[in-house]
Amino acid sequence: MIRMADIREWRTHDVLDNRGHRIGALEAIYVDTGSDEPAMATVRIGLPTRQRLVFVPLEGAMVGPGYVQVVHDKALVKQCPSIGTDDVLPAEDEEAVFQHYGLPYEPGAKGERQLARR
Repeated sequence: MIRMADIREWRTHDVLDNRGHRIGALEAIYVDTGSDEPAMATVRIGLPTRQRLVFVPLEGAMVGPGYVQVVHDKALVKQCPSIGTDDVLPAEDEEAVFQHYGLPYEPGAKGERQLARR
């Protein structure tokens, strides 16, 4: 598991897919609100004038010199629901990100979000 103290140092470094292909640059880390452990990252993708942020799970990710490698394929990551580079993931769109990767979505008992940006 990647520790939060470690992953903060990797902002703007490359995010690679499961085959070592570059997806984009690491933008931010989202933690699971139940465990406060890193759960997802946003990756900056697109052309310099038309960039967006996509979400990718950090489960099984590995950190190397100058990169973070995730276990998902680049094409799958790029098809994930996205947000603008200055936007925040709306609460109602959070479940769609989990469904995209076939992950269970478990909001809090009172409907709290599962992800929080750090």
